[in-house]
Amino acid sequence: MHTAKRFVSRLTRQTLALVLAGGRGSRLHDLTKWRAKPAVPFGGKFRIIDFPLSNCINSGIGQVGVITQYKSHSLIRHIQRGWGFLRGDLDEFVELLPAQQRIETSWYEGTADAVLQNLDIIRSHQPEYVLILAGDHVYKMDYGTMLASHVEQGADITVGCIEVPLAEASAFGVMSVNESYRITEFEEKPASPKSMPGKPGTALVSMGIYVFNTAVLFNELESDHKQAGNSSHDFGKDIIPSVIRRLRVSAFPFRDPVNNKVAYWRDVGTIDALWQANLELIGISPELNLYDSAWPIWTYQEQLPPAKFVFDDDNRRGTAVDSMVAGGCIVSGAHVRHSLLFSQVQVHSFCEVEDAVVFPDVDIARRCHIRKAVIDRGCRIPEGTRIGFDRAADEKRFHVSPGGVVLVTPEMLGQDYPHGL
Repeated sequence: MHTAKRFVSRLTRQTLALVLAGGRGSRLHDLTKWRAKPAVPFGGKFRIIDFPLSNCINSGIGQVGVITQYKSHSLIRHIQRGWGFLRGDLDEFVELLPAQQRIETSWYEGTADAVLQNLDIIRSHQPEYVLILAGDHVYKMDYGTMLASHVEQGADITVGCIEVPLAEASAFGVMSVNESYRITEFEEKPASPKSMPGKPGTALVSMGIYVFNTAVLFNELESDHKQAGNSSHDFGKDIIPSVIRRLRVSAFPFRDPVNNKVAYWRDVGTIDALWQANLELIGISPELNLYDSAWPIWTYQEQLPPAKFVFDDDNRRGTAVDSMVAGGCIVSGAHVRHSLLFSQVQVHSFCEVEDAVVFPDVDIARRCHIRKAVIDRGCRIPEGTRIGFDRAADEKRFHVSPGGVVLVTPEMLGQDYPHGL
């Protein structure tokens, strides 16, 4: 395949990326009660949306629109603060596209409708290709190789795809392909998904990433819009299944460029998945390497002091073992094990914190014992609190996931949510 740098860079310059960041993320329960899913913290210092945005910048795509809708205040603040470094004089930007009722007097009714209602803005940029991305997945991907494949296959539409266990496939769009990776069948969230030929127990599913020739995108969106009550105006449910018989729709398998194995990609759409994906980062050689200087993840950087660990008495020693601790944290005479502390977390004396994901600005008072939990931003955990040891007691105060992860938010503690959630 032709992936010469000059060829790919020409394609990326002709591409406008649209990040769909308006979803509710209801499976994350109270974590998305006051914020959009793409604004949920991840990885110690980032938010989920930083991953697709960083992929765009690292891939050489400098024109990006972020389509927002649901409770987008904290998401908008984050992008304004952390993503204003691009060169406007070079026509590079990350611009916000909130729901404005530009075509209809209604909010976005589906992923396709969200793009349709911004067609005039897309036209003004005159892209050759439009790259459509979900704003709520965690992964590192060079979109330039997908664009190159799209052009060399002569495709009208290319769908990014990944292999998942068959038991998980019903949560995605499942596809069948021929030997040249042209999509022959596509079904959104089937009750009984099909295995890949020769790979029983594995299904090929959509990542929610699409490359469109711009003219094709316009035609299909306008055609879908005319369907009115007969369409849910969604790419996976309506657009892709309707075109595979009459257009050339290709699949692009997302694989690790180094070992050609299935690459890292996480849909952190549940409390269990979010907790697990965060704690995976603590491992010695995690699949997602946040320390990769060749593919940095960009974000809004607060000016914070280094993390600090204080007291060294036998019964009162500030330590963190097998953990990640962000800037501004103070572990004061407490023990943290196999946990991830975001910025400005304070853990006071005689506390034990294990298998926990603690979001920014949390204060854990003395003699607390916390295990297998996600603590939301701004929580003030009262002295002597025990979390993660008695499921029945936890369920009376907090949300406990099917996997036994305890979610704690300020509201559950009778506290106000912090500004800038």
